[in-house]
Amino acid sequence: MHYFGYKIHAVCTVQGVIKIFDISKASCHDIFYLNDVKSQLNHCVLIGDKGYLSRAVQADLFEESGIELSTPKRANQPDAKLYPKEFRRARKRIETLFSQLCDQFMIRRNYAKQFQGFTARISAKITAFTFIQWLNVQNGNKMNNIKIAFS
Repeated sequence: MHYFGYKIHAVCTVQGVIKIFDISKASCHDIFYLNDVKSQLNHCVLIGDKGYLSRAVQADLFEESGIELSTPKRANQPDAKLYPKEFRRARKRIETLFSQLCDQFMIRRNYAKQFQGFTARISAKITAFTFIQWLNVQNGNKMNNIKIAFS
């Protein structure tokens, strides 16, 4: 199977503010992004999806940077158990953030001709999203209710 395109990897707070992000080829496995993360973060808990399942990488992140990577187990794994409620809520917030970027900022629609233009447009959309979150906080609105930022 051939993949064309790019993936956006992001680390965001539990509230939904993007702290760091990166762009990789679509054919690149998600787990490789964590090599970049361990040099930028330390002593924290990362909540990832099932694409980041790897005991070896989890151990490496913890040993090198003190990062605890928490991912839900697949149903067919022997030690699968219910994911903690706080982590499920945080994962839902993160998925909602990406849905907002896709639906309201149309981050998937990009007609750039070169990679530099592509990254500039993605960066601009993420910056605009973050600015609206900040504007909502300043105006006393819910931070992630981005449709009412200017009302």
